[in-house]
Amino acid sequence: MKENISAKISKLIASKKFMMVVSFVGLYLLATGLSLAIFSFLRKDTGVTSGAVGSTRSKINLDLPKTEECPINGLMFTKAEKDIWEGRRPITAMVENHSDSRPPSGLSKADVVYEAVAEGGITRFLSIFYCGAAAEDVKIAPVRSARIYFVDFAAEYGVNPIFMHVGGANDFSGSGDTARDVRALETLESLGWRVPGGNDFDTTYDSGYPIFWRNYERLDKTVATEHTMMASLDAAYKEAEKRGFGAKDEDGVRWDKNFVSWRFADDKAQSPTASDISFGFWDNKPDYDVEWKYDAAGNKYLRFNGGTEHTDLETKTQLSAKNVVILFAKERGPVDRNLHMFYTTTGTGKALIFQNGVAIEGTWKKEARTSRTKFMDEKGKEISFVRGPVWIEIVPAGNSVNY
Repeated sequence: MKENISAKISKLIASKKFMMVVSFVGLYLLATGLSLAIFSFLRKDTGVTSGAVGSTRSKINLDLPKTEECPINGLMFTKAEKDIWEGRRPITAMVENHSDSRPPSGLSKADVVYEAVAEGGITRFLSIFYCGAAAEDVKIAPVRSARIYFVDFAAEYGVNPIFMHVGGANDFSGSGDTARDVRALETLESLGWRVPGGNDFDTTYDSGYPIFWRNYERLDKTVATEHTMMASLDAAYKEAEKRGFGAKDEDGVRWDKNFVSWRFADDKAQSPTASDISFGFWDNKPDYDVEWKYDAAGNKYLRFNGGTEHTDLETKTQLSAKNVVILFAKERGPVDRNLHMFYTTTGTGKALIFQNGVAIEGTWKKEARTSRTKFMDEKGKEISFVRGPVWIEIVPAGNSVNY
């Protein structure tokens, strides 16, 4: 009986069917083992996480001492975060604020945000990312087109900052529909940014996936296609490195060689005299009216837009700022058939600076497109910003601000 069983087993082992089954099982176990080994290695050594396009850095311990000052807004970060941003240059990105596109993605990670009307009383943001985006791959949305005055502010951030957008005001067709002094794309060409492999990242020119992609399901509602463009900052930084726009260019020149940083100071909360700031850009566009409410516990201002809390879709937090600046700029327009606006960004003008719960009446000054915009108090002394996010509201000169 035992001999018969042994003979049957030997016959089974010798069969082709058995060998095929064993081979498949072996290959499956080998593949599974390799996959688990590679996954474990990546998690242990590189900290790769799902959804981080192009990201290979380890997870940063944000509980470590914050000893490093951000040169953009003065906020303090860990040494590990500084090690990351030191190998990069700032990203300046156009993010829209159409009421149908809210809430935005990624703005809570911006170091500085500029807001101005794009056209028709609808505002748009220029968001500056450097330090606040070091700890993770920040996804931003919805990315939209450029305007000339936003280019003027982006040009303050050192030599050839990364400029991310989806097209912009131009007259490449020669139709004359766009006035000469608001042609943003032509200005980018004159700056030397808009060349193949340059620091201008434009979806309609030379940049696509994985830097930019359409996400029609970002919000829990159907929106027009123009409200769906997303971008990965890590993917943009990876591409920038390939193009020779890391912290240094191909000639070894750092982006911040001539960068002028603002002055910064620690929190110094006072008895609040400016707890509620409210203003509009255009009278007939209440959806874009802004209100900043002072939060004494955090010594910061919380943002409301169109009468509701303005939140970041990714972090689920309300947008906030340590400093809210009202930059009164001369408004002109619409200047052409495309309803483009023009705001004066160089020269001088009035400004209001809100920080620590109080208001400072002052002025702003910007000598040239690439010069740093500076803010002075009523005695002409440069104002120190409280360490943390800075929001600069470009409001038409003559508009009222209530506080």
